Amino acid sequence: MNRIVFALPARSDYVTRGGLAITRVAEQFTGGANRLDDLINLLDRRRGVVLSSGTTVPGRYESFDLGFSDPPLKLETSGVDFKLEALNERGQVLIAFLADVLREPCVVISEKTATRLAGHIIRGDAPVEEDQRTRRASVMSMVRDIIAAFSANDDGLLGLFGAFAYDLVFQIEDLVQKRPREADQRDIVLYVPDRLLAYDRATGRGVVLTYDFAWKGKSTEGLPRETAESPYLKTPRQGFADHAPGEYQATVETARAAFARGDLFEAVPGQLFAEPCDRSPAEVFQRLCVINPSPYGALMNLGEGEFLVSASPEMFVRSDGRRVETCPISGTIARGTDAIGDAEQIRQLLNSEKDEFELNMCTDVDRNDKARVCVPGTIKVLARRQIETYSKLFHTVDHVEGMLRPGFDALDAFLTHAWAVTVTGAPKLWAMQFVEDHERSPRRWYAGAIGAVNFDGSINTGLTIRTIRMKDGLAEVRVGATCLFDSDPAAEDRECQVKAAALFQALRGDPPKPLSTFAPDATGSGKQVLLIDHDDSFVHMLADYFRQVGAEVTVVRYVHALDMLKRKRWDLLVLSPGPGRPEDFGIKKTIDAALEKQLPVFGVCLGVQAIGEYFGGELGQLTHPAHGRPSRVQVRGGRLMRNLPNEIVIGRYHSLFVERDSMPEVLSVTASTEDGVAMALEHKTLPVAGVQFHPESLMSLGNEVGLKIVENAFRLDAGTN
Repeated sequence: MNRIVFALPARSDYVTRGGLAITRVAEQFTGGANRLDDLINLLDRRRGVVLSSGTTVPGRYESFDLGFSDPPLKLETSGVDFKLEALNERGQVLIAFLADVLREPCVVISEKTATRLAGHIIRGDAPVEEDQRTRRASVMSMVRDIIAAFSANDDGLLGLFGAFAYDLVFQIEDLVQKRPREADQRDIVLYVPDRLLAYDRATGRGVVLTYDFAWKGKSTEGLPRETAESPYLKTPRQGFADHAPGEYQATVETARAAFARGDLFEAVPGQLFAEPCDRSPAEVFQRLCVINPSPYGALMNLGEGEFLVSASPEMFVRSDGRRVETCPISGTIARGTDAIGDAEQIRQLLNSEKDEFELNMCTDVDRNDKARVCVPGTIKVLARRQIETYSKLFHTVDHVEGMLRPGFDALDAFLTHAWAVTVTGAPKLWAMQFVEDHERSPRRWYAGAIGAVNFDGSINTGLTIRTIRMKDGLAEVRVGATCLFDSDPAAEDRECQVKAAALFQALRGDPPKPLSTFAPDATGSGKQVLLIDHDDSFVHMLADYFRQVGAEVTVVRYVHALDMLKRKRWDLLVLSPGPGRPEDFGIKKTIDAALEKQLPVFGVCLGVQAIGEYFGGELGQLTHPAHGRPSRVQVRGGRLMRNLPNEIVIGRYHSLFVERDSMPEVLSVTASTEDGVAMALEHKTLPVAGVQFHPESLMSLGNEVGLKIVENAFRLDAGTN
């Protein structure tokens, strides 16, 4: 929590960027935990939000509670449709303000009254340059417009509070929806509060902030703050599960076949359980806070009888508008029965190669997400495979940060990570389509985000996991497991049950259980690099590496490759990794066009496979896919491997490779694994080369191997005929 709140003056007056006048009154108090309890109980029947962190991790999380009831304004979206509604007379002042100042071109307002603005978004085409994908026209464009109107640096707490659903990703990426959505499904519910309760559990200090708004002679001062009742209805319901026995295990087997083909590296399919629940949302939340305290606990009354009760352990995105943080979680094991048992479980978790490989992939994809919008070289792993402890589980967690590039903000940081690899898989696009194709029901809020987007430009959101959706007497719990080629389907099914255990305990009333810095040369200075994205989840981190050595990099998806090659003069073409096979992306035509222009070509993973096939080689398939695996590689010289030691450690994500027996005479193998798989190829006379491994991977960080290879890519035309 922003502790500067305890130093706020008793009264402040300020004006937002859009011209809204705001008066804030701060009432400090001590020893008033009952105020928080009263607020929690009130949310059983009034709209509002409580965000609660019940854990302390130095440098990462601290205990706090922040919440409100009876917000005056609500933003709700479903697909491209939106409505802004005043929830009381005070909200009408804000509706009048927004009606005058909203300026986003893609927002079409078709209904405008004193209490409501409604309309739709004109969804934009996918951008050619991938750096701009977070700015694609969507309902999030309206969120950005609202934040701009309310923008002010005078308050670190006021903002938009609520939930973002998983389906928002369909507005950013062109994925295909395979399952019908329920009529009551909403994609965004966000509130603007006019009264906030902040409470610091560690010190027992609290503050109540009350706000009044004024616009064009109209003011909220003196108007009542109460809103209409919105209670939880305890309708008799029957429980259900969306998977029959054995079906989830069959989905894991389907995923394993995709891993073997190289279509996926990992996937996170989920399953849904539902039970009738007579407990109120407030009661479930209070029990959950005791049973399973977590950094992103939440109770949300979203109106229309729908509630979210969360004990999420995972940060989604946190940003102050400049610095971006995430904490990917992958690697889970049940707690022991006592401290000795806990120690043994931790040892098993840290020694598990599968769990290490999972987190390798999650953090590599997370770093790639940041590289789309962050300053080259600023993406750092602050903590690696740290143990976080919860009531029933241990997790291994990484902590990753980056610094936003000029022109990008906290919403860009939010959208570039949509949605976290820990709940989707990798490569992310193909993994999200796998989820849509194979899960038995839509995800709704699950795997989206909960939290606050503040008007000072900051954001603090948790991933919507370990979350109960409550409506009309039914409580729904959705959980998933991270699956790799090594996965045991029965074990992944059991992991889902373990993750859900604390949530079911809160529902049923079961008794609680006791308790690296780089300094690369500017080899690429002034060079123009065209990086072709083959639906990959590491392309932006790869682009980051080229930017670190001074190059200007343009990232485009493969459908734009030929057009972009014609548009301008490039110094280097980079063929990214990706799922599937080279022919899935027509890479032969891309190489044809590059060589016709005498353009140097550097391929990574799928890219080097395409180079091998282009010159007459054949692809083989590994008996055991190398996904998220580090390997030792013997270096045999060559331009691309220049200035590297005889043996290096690198990170691999592939099933296919160029067969040694079919290697064309014009290609030289300049690096290989101990069992003879070619890891680097160079053309003997043309400036064409590539690596089968991932130079941008955290597994390739040792001795700056990845950056040195990227530097050497600019030297491919040296010494060729």
